Amino acid sequence: MADAKNPIKIKKIGHVVLSVSDIERSTKFWTEIMGFKFSDRNEIGMVFFRNATDHHTVALIQATEKNQLPKRGQVGFDHMALEVSSVSELFKIRDFLRSKGVEIFYEGRRGPGGNPGVEFYDPDGYKIEIYAAMDQIGTDGKSRPANEWKRATTLEEAVANPLPGAEYN
Repeated sequence: MADAKNPIKIKKIGHVVLSVSDIERSTKFWTEIMGFKFSDRNEIGMVFFRNATDHHTVALIQATEKNQLPKRGQVGFDHMALEVSSVSELFKIRDFLRSKGVEIFYEGRRGPGGNPGVEFYDPDGYKIEIYAAMDQIGTDGKSRPANEWKRATTLEEAVANPLPGAEYN
């Protein structure tokens, strides 16, 4: 949180730009699988997509070199998380992803934040999480205590065992 001496007061995270191995394949993924809308393609071939009214939230640029993405624990990008309106949407999203052959490597609920979600890879191996019902931190600045975290390894388990005060719809 920015203090009075710090002029940086971020309003929101604006967009993510990914370097990809095949821009046309990734364009199909972001439009046909993720449901984003095409906004523009610039003079160097960078492609911009939106999910709301901002011009872009995700952009792609063609990589000029092939390399391995960093593994968890190594320096580098780990994942992006995208919020949907309800936990019930997550079941539909999970089924849709599976029907399109997208491998889901995790579903359920982890610890801090209490948010159920599904996690999968894009065509280049970038990790994407789609989640709902993230805990909100009130004016007291306190988050849910660790003794209330209930990890779940499926969406069904997360819904069947909701966190205290959580409402899943």
